[in-house]
Amino acid sequence: MVEKADKKSRLIISGDVLPPGILPENLTKKWEGYIYVEDINSEIAKKINAQIQGKYALKIGER
Repeated sequence: MVEKADKKSRLIISGDVLPPGILPENLTKKWEGYIYVEDINSEIAKKINAQIQGKYALKIGER
């Protein structure tokens, strides 16, 4: 299964079910690197504006 990243939030999606607020037209296969956010109150989560627990792409584009 191909993982795709949301261009706006950088949240990585694997599967057909999209979280609320994620639109299919904003997904891309072109992303690099990721971090996993477990605690949305952490400094890292705040820095990347993570709203939910999950995998976030570090770079969107080129690949």
